[in-house]
Amino acid sequence: MTVRVERPATGGGVGRADDGRVIFVRHSLPGELVRVALTETTASFYRGDAVEILEASPERVTPPCPYAHPGGCGGCDLQHASFAAQLSWKSSLVEEHLRRIAGVDLSVEVIAMPGSAKGTRTRLRCAVDDDGKLSLRQARSHDLVAINPCWIADEAFAPAFNTSWSGNSEVEFRAIGEGAPFAVAQHLSERGTTYELRGLNGASLDPATQSRVNVAGHVYSVGPLSFWQSHRDAPKVLLDTVLEFARPEFGDDVTDLFSGVGLFSVPLAKAVGPSGKVTAVESSPFAVRDARVNAQGLKTLKVREWSVTPRSINDTVRENAIVVLDPPRHGLAKGVGTSIARRSPRRVVYVSCDAATFARDLKEFLGSGFVLSDLRVFDLFPMTEHVELVALLDSPA
Repeated sequence: MTVRVERPATGGGVGRADDGRVIFVRHSLPGELVRVALTETTASFYRGDAVEILEASPERVTPPCPYAHPGGCGGCDLQHASFAAQLSWKSSLVEEHLRRIAGVDLSVEVIAMPGSAKGTRTRLRCAVDDDGKLSLRQARSHDLVAINPCWIADEAFAPAFNTSWSGNSEVEFRAIGEGAPFAVAQHLSERGTTYELRGLNGASLDPATQSRVNVAGHVYSVGPLSFWQSHRDAPKVLLDTVLEFARPEFGDDVTDLFSGVGLFSVPLAKAVGPSGKVTAVESSPFAVRDARVNAQGLKTLKVREWSVTPRSINDTVRENAIVVLDPPRHGLAKGVGTSIARRSPRRVVYVSCDAATFARDLKEFLGSGFVLSDLRVFDLFPMTEHVELVALLDSPA
């Protein structure tokens, strides 16, 4: 069908089909008239790909990656949009989520990172096809597209695309901090999932391999199964913003939820000094192990291997404390936001990689009397519709 694209939406530009149903169109831009090949039909909406551009937006550009097209890799949503159009698209989505879900009417400016997006991704997870080639999935599909190489990934990964990875289901590549980049190969069997560390040429590495990363003078040990931000600028950008919003002082009590390897809790412990207290809560045993290594010498920092639940909140968050939280994409579990609010911290710094779940959780904090005092939105997922948000929530006066 032929569709006039009206505005940005999650999953593509949105327009109306001839029968009045909403249609989400990947590879389109607002204002364009496009011919759409349908990929999904429901009773209330369609999904499709723009396979012919009848009237192009002035913001349309040629995608720099040869796999960014209908039927190609589903990893990058916006390679066909100019840099300015990408930022505008992201701003519109964040504003819509805040307005529709949280009831907050706020103008949002997405903060760009310096330089080109090319090669900025320092972690890349690929599937492996039947021929042993590294692949990414099509949008909303399990179908694989073999790639060589990935335009947005660190250029150091290039040799891996000429290596056979047969026998593995997925491979994650890491080029964070010091040392040569390496791969974490995942193998599925009847006995479960096993992991093996390998070089980019497929050769086995020492299983004890760790990455060493210096972020603003703080050095972190990061294991191959521990989470780390994927954009090369993300750790410092987020750390700087969290410290700015948290404003920790000597003697402060801080709880760092979903603390990972200690990206935030280590500098927070240094900031509160020997009379302060920082409690880090993390459920991954791999990240907890790394965090305890990174916390060595910081007697005020305690790392707890707990899930973030109302019970762990009651055990770690104290009145007038500072709370920092950086949950996964699905946001906070039911009741966690309310439990934090009931403990009466004076300040909450919320780091999020998903605007929709952030807006849902924000609504819960606002309903408990907290005030959204500041919000920064960063373009840490270039060429996609995703962003990273950092919010400052102050307790009721």
